[in-house]
Amino acid sequence: MRTLSRKRLLSVVAALAGVCSVIGSVYAQTNLYWGDTHLHTKLSPDAYMMGNRSLSPDDAYRFAKGLPVVNAKTRHKIQIKTPLDFLVVSDHAEYMGVVSRMLEGDPELLKTATGKRFSELTQQGLGRKAFLEMVASANSGKPLDEINTPEIRGSVWESIYNAADQHNEPGKFTALVGWEWSSITYGANLHRVIFQKQGAEAASQYLPFSLFDSDRPEDLWDWLEQTEEKSGANFIAIPHNGNVSKGKMFSEVDSRGKPIDAGYAKMRMRWEPVYEMTQIKGDGETLADLSPADEFAEFESYRHPMDARIGVEMDKAPANKGDYARTALMRGMEIEARAGVNPYKFGMIGASDSHSGVSAVEEDNFGGKFPVDSYPEGKSSQLTPGVIGYDMASAGLAGVWAGENTREAIFDAFKRREVYGTTGPRIRLRLFAGWDFTAEDTLAKDIGQLGYRKGVPMGADLSMAPDGIAPSFLIQAVKDPIDANLDRIQVVKGWLDAKGRSHEKVFNVAASDNRPIENNQLAPVGNTVDLKTASYTNSIGSPELVSVWQDPEFNPAVRAFYYVRVLQIPTPRHSLYATVAMNKPHPKGHPATIQERAYSSPIWYTP
Repeated sequence: MRTLSRKRLLSVVAALAGVCSVIGSVYAQTNLYWGDTHLHTKLSPDAYMMGNRSLSPDDAYRFAKGLPVVNAKTRHKIQIKTPLDFLVVSDHAEYMGVVSRMLEGDPELLKTATGKRFSELTQQGLGRKAFLEMVASANSGKPLDEINTPEIRGSVWESIYNAADQHNEPGKFTALVGWEWSSITYGANLHRVIFQKQGAEAASQYLPFSLFDSDRPEDLWDWLEQTEEKSGANFIAIPHNGNVSKGKMFSEVDSRGKPIDAGYAKMRMRWEPVYEMTQIKGDGETLADLSPADEFAEFESYRHPMDARIGVEMDKAPANKGDYARTALMRGMEIEARAGVNPYKFGMIGASDSHSGVSAVEEDNFGGKFPVDSYPEGKSSQLTPGVIGYDMASAGLAGVWAGENTREAIFDAFKRREVYGTTGPRIRLRLFAGWDFTAEDTLAKDIGQLGYRKGVPMGADLSMAPDGIAPSFLIQAVKDPIDANLDRIQVVKGWLDAKGRSHEKVFNVAASDNRPIENNQLAPVGNTVDLKTASYTNSIGSPELVSVWQDPEFNPAVRAFYYVRVLQIPTPRHSLYATVAMNKPHPKGHPATIQERAYSSPIWYTP
């Protein structure tokens, strides 16, 4: 790398300061908004067949706003503790609304031979047979045409985007129009949640892209481009947690088996700037097999394959680099070094993927994956082959730093990746990177304003390292006001060596209770959980942690990324709350306590 003269160095720093000043003037007033981008109602066929016979998009929005609704299975009152700021109702595009309308006697569906036959099967107690026939058609990519007409699909879609418009209250609550594209060829979960910036007028110009249109992500992106031009809508596609994608979510090749090139990478990053990294079907950061030096790697792992072919033996999913966020971020840099563009330069969020019609992800108020497992006695019920309610995680949420709570501002924050995810608690997390943050900056009254002025926020880029200067990171984490204290702040770094091989390391950068960090080692925070009462105390940990950390191993010649992981002190898992309520032993094979966490979007350094 060429050496900058002092004069040139000062001009670079001045230019960077000018850019940061402009950024700061635009975003210094950003606020933190909480939401869920992945929620299913009774209009999703699998949700309806697994017990959600009553909760509609209208109910989902009402719950998110803080109103009580009735549990679809038990019929008791349920209510979120703290309302959300935004929500995407994302019912499956495939047979959207068909099962619920057919079994509720919709005349348009019952006049078809298929609809009538399915209705009769259900009345005979054979509804699952009808549902599996739909699953088989989806797996083959060949729809049952009679119940997949534009008229049927259009009327359901109209009810969805109208519900969003009715509940959208700019400045108070944002209801985003969306759906889920459910590609799952041979059990490889490549689902995407798609949502748009606009409302009903734009949504009325198209029907949602479904698996029956194509199971290839590249075809989805082409459709998004064409539909934007025709409808005036602006889209974002969020890849579903890839932990059961059989390595295909972040593969080294495209869907045709060809090595990823610059064209593919640019198209993917245009439409998919953010990744759903943690949700009910497990945490997707990394595994102990992939990150053996990370003592916190194995968290809420979900290793249950989703092969939709009937009769296929379902084994434990292997630890595949193409399934997890950390290895994907490293693979993205490797591809960038070869192809010139990084296809996996994504921000990270949490979402629920709840099929219960409600975004209820608190451990002590978990709404379940389905209504079937939304109550204590249902946790041991089988949801899919080899999977029970105890296997599910009570997660997650997306935190968004935006100027205001509107469709436009929330959408734009996703586009620039100024978002992060948590496993449920509303941990307030700020991350900025620059070249001249100092320890005194942790005392600033407004961390955000200072961070924008002197650096760039999560989701952004750094380049042109001044000679002899390593990047510094200003990090602030504040506990959820109604949840547990914080244990520690960590920075996860990934980088390429001179030969283009990727590496990773986790740095402990801040600790609660004045615990010393020596040689990157940190003693455990302790554990106050009472297993007999499913309770804990905040007598350990800290309500806030703030740090300025500078990379001690920085090499200005190599690519790198950095993201922050914040851990809470140990708290009871939802399974412990359930078993204490039933006065039964906690199930083996599942942790009784967990350390909830928050994950920032990365900041990338490029030479």
